[in-house]
Amino acid sequence: MNYLNVEDISKSFGEVMLFEHLSFSIHKGQKIAFVAKNGTGKTTILNILTGRDTPDSGAVVCRKDIQMAFLSQDPDLNPELTIKASIFNSENPILKGIENYHKALQNPDDSKGYQKAFDEMDRLQAWDFENTYTQVLFKLKLNDLNQKVSALSGGQKKRLSLAITLLSKPDLLILDEPTNHLDLEMIEWLEDFFEKESITLFMVTHDRYFLERVCSNIIELDHGKIYSYKGNYSYFLEKKEERIQREAIETNKAKQLFKKELKWIRRQPKARTTKSKSRVDDFQDIKQRAHQRRKDHEVQLEINMERLGTKILELHNVSKSYDDNIILDGFSYRIQKGERIGIIGKNGTGKSTFLNMITGSIKPDNGKITYGETLKIGYYTQQGIQPKPHQKVIDVVREFGDYIPLKKGRQISAQQLLERFLFSRKKQYDFVEKLSGGERKRLYLCTVLIQNPNFLILDEPTNDLDIVTLNVLENFLLDFPGCLIVVSHDRYFMDKIVDHLFVFRGHGVIDDFPGNYSDFRVYEDSKPPQLESNSKPQKKQNIKVNASSKLNYNEQKELKNLESKLKSLEYDKKQLESKFEDVELDMETIEKLSKELQNLIQLIEEKELRWMELIEKFE
Repeated sequence: MNYLNVEDISKSFGEVMLFEHLSFSIHKGQKIAFVAKNGTGKTTILNILTGRDTPDSGAVVCRKDIQMAFLSQDPDLNPELTIKASIFNSENPILKGIENYHKALQNPDDSKGYQKAFDEMDRLQAWDFENTYTQVLFKLKLNDLNQKVSALSGGQKKRLSLAITLLSKPDLLILDEPTNHLDLEMIEWLEDFFEKESITLFMVTHDRYFLERVCSNIIELDHGKIYSYKGNYSYFLEKKEERIQREAIETNKAKQLFKKELKWIRRQPKARTTKSKSRVDDFQDIKQRAHQRRKDHEVQLEINMERLGTKILELHNVSKSYDDNIILDGFSYRIQKGERIGIIGKNGTGKSTFLNMITGSIKPDNGKITYGETLKIGYYTQQGIQPKPHQKVIDVVREFGDYIPLKKGRQISAQQLLERFLFSRKKQYDFVEKLSGGERKRLYLCTVLIQNPNFLILDEPTNDLDIVTLNVLENFLLDFPGCLIVVSHDRYFMDKIVDHLFVFRGHGVIDDFPGNYSDFRVYEDSKPPQLESNSKPQKKQNIKVNASSKLNYNEQKELKNLESKLKSLEYDKKQLESKFEDVELDMETIEKLSKELQNLIQLIEEKELRWMELIEKFE
């Protein structure tokens, strides 16, 4: 079923043509990602689809009976309403039914009112939806339903807007960067939610794992043209590369034909026959094709940096807390040359505080942090660039000099450097306040890197960057010879860049995990449920299964097999327990199943005991 058609739309702002003659469609059940560079009109297209903007030409045709919901990057919420009131401030009859039911529960003396609300829940089939409602609020950490919107942080407002959008149960859900302001746990829950829900999605996101695991279709806007791919992110990358190679071959053929035709046209007299006139027209077409260039820029970051000494950065018994919130508790660590550390953890566990202590803007309560003599830190913060009023892009860079030193004694002008960061000469003379969010982040990243740091600290560097810029940044960081600490919820970015993780568990507990995020996720998923960390974890060292551990080879192999076996046994236990839900079971069958369950629980306990014996060798 066709939900929406985009027919030959164009949009310009003044003399700037944003896009023209774009056409595509959205069908029921599709989960579509819209991919394009920053500044090419992604958000404008979303606004046109949802009626918040209109195209200069063309049209958007939507089925009359389709319910549409839109999650924007700037939530439009009433600051005077509570979280609960904001959610129920909807025309959705199911939400109204749940609201009436909860009101009836608060008035136990009104039995008629309760029965009416109960019957309405039945009629609307709202019981399962109420479970979804509870789960969404819990997973997005919107627990205080009486809290006013005006008291919420920016991230909380974004999560509330996401909850409202999900609970409105639309036919077509349009999302603009849905994973921004979500921690890793929330992002993975949202992935599972979209995979299970029968819903039609059209989204803009830079989260490539989200694209990989959620999307069934990708629509790309590249150099003013629309390309459609029926598959996830990895399929899109494969097919896009094939397309680029085909275009390169065709362009090369056109060049050869252009040279041949150029010789011919220079030999022709001024008076031409009809036949030769036709050939001249064909020549113009060939010339256009031959001169076509892919305008993909590559930022070649060859910034010169001072070599790091033997001593880089050391933390000695560092502690930090805010009232009862313990961030660090006697934490010690010595950073080595070339280390690439990723930092993960739930919101509020102190990741940004840790970075601010390393850079000296926050002092530890106890302990000390020492620095090497040649250390030069480049710190990319979430706050971003703070331009002066009416400051132009070029002037921001020129504050660091008209020329920037590169390797091998070479240098580059401020203008050339900005071009490498994808700012055209014309764009360089725009005021900074006119830049898009992604462009401002790109400019800020430029100002951090041109100061020649040998130790980079990046706090959520991927927010608002398009996939093209992300690839450029990743390629630079892979070649960066200095040290690196990154806080990011972009799992794809972390997997490519970091070698090991500091896992902030909360209450001052930091585990050092020897691997990237995907390695960590596999390890966490393999742990028995009973051994998962509680709300207040005990302080412990991280587990490392490698050649330097205290386990011999056979014990390492046994530990790995135990983790897999325990996961399998827990699944068997759940399957067996589910059989008891059959109300028609006779006593003989119940006794038999009970005995099986008892034996299975005993086996799990034995395996867990051996697992813990092996783990203790790490302590």
